Amino acid sequence: MSLQPSQEIELQIEKPAAGGRMIARYERQVVLVLGAIPGERVLARISRVERQVAFGDVLEVLEPSPDRREMGGDPRCGGCLYAHVSYGRGLELKGEVIADAFARLGRIPLPSPVPVDASPDRGYRMRARLHVRSGRVGFYREGTHELCDAAGTGQLSDEAVNAAQTATTHLAERGTAVSSLELTENMAADQRVLQITASPGTELEDAALDGAAAAAALSGLSARSENGRLHTSGVPIVSDSLDSLTAGRVVSGALERHAESFFQANRFLLPSLVQTVLDAVPADGDLLDLYAGVGLFSVALAATGRTRVTAVEGDRSSGKDLQRNAAPYAGALRVSIGSVEEYLTRRRAPGPATIIVDPPRTGISREAMQAVVARGAHRVVYVSCDPATMARDARRLLDGGYRLTSLRGFDLFPNTPHVEAMGVFDR
Repeated sequence: MSLQPSQEIELQIEKPAAGGRMIARYERQVVLVLGAIPGERVLARISRVERQVAFGDVLEVLEPSPDRREMGGDPRCGGCLYAHVSYGRGLELKGEVIADAFARLGRIPLPSPVPVDASPDRGYRMRARLHVRSGRVGFYREGTHELCDAAGTGQLSDEAVNAAQTATTHLAERGTAVSSLELTENMAADQRVLQITASPGTELEDAALDGAAAAAALSGLSARSENGRLHTSGVPIVSDSLDSLTAGRVVSGALERHAESFFQANRFLLPSLVQTVLDAVPADGDLLDLYAGVGLFSVALAATGRTRVTAVEGDRSSGKDLQRNAAPYAGALRVSIGSVEEYLTRRRAPGPATIIVDPPRTGISREAMQAVVARGAHRVVYVSCDPATMARDARRLLDGGYRLTSLRGFDLFPNTPHVEAMGVFDR
């Protein structure tokens, strides 16, 4: 008999699933359970059923795991789905999620567990999208548009949350309604910028923006009107020294970015991620950095003395930041603004020795992956925020003649199911 919504059942939890739920089975039917830990026996209530998969929430833990811990705040507020799991076990679960994706989706069984670098789990986040409802700033609860308290999750510093609320309140008092905002800080948290999205029909007044930036002690504030005009107050850019980003490997220079531009969010693990990528790139040969963003890897490599580096980025905001960050290394670093597919189709010269890819969550398109394989680089360094699409793309690399030589995780979002991974593929 198929499970039905609101039905209450006892379940033995087996293993983690991607996305934060845990896998159990009830009379051969898979149940994805929220709030459990592998090894536990729980009483769960079914919330919905889709095809052969049911979704449930823990009502009572009948046999708790020794890895269960008390958590404060709302367990479903954005970024808290692993908060009931001890931190060390959470790292193990993330390694298991990566390994499961490689085995199940990529048909690549791994010989050993995937190590995942740890991070402090409070105040780690320096980039976040916040939503506004009735003048209150917060995250969404998982799977809903219900607002919840961002401060309670611990991801952002209290100062960052307070600054976002203060700026929003100031604007509302002056007739500017805000629907959402992007918060961006630098690693040291001594520069803080907001990118405002005003509610439809709202007029943007420069004086109100100036006042909001001053009231919230922001380095800068920017907002784009409905007609596309960009309004700015102060300096809407944050900057990190290459010295801090590379843990001292580069002693001068900086990387700048706007709030609209993509950048990794974890201030504590960013130097480790950058160093790991730098170490994975051989010392010789041409280097191609695809989905280069603002230049996190390509600029750092050029600053270490690498030459013949090409960085490709398609996003307008990130591309502008990339061009500015690359300017001091014009003799060593070439920038191409446009989609990865367009670049790979247009440039059919002999391939580089090394290719770095750091694609969005959707991974690399089939067209781009075919072109990457055809380039014949000796090494591909793949940085990913999604184990499933990384496993899919890893299979394509292996089918193209590569072998996986190393795989490592980074806990860029503690207490959440999200995990970053970096794989090195050689041929």
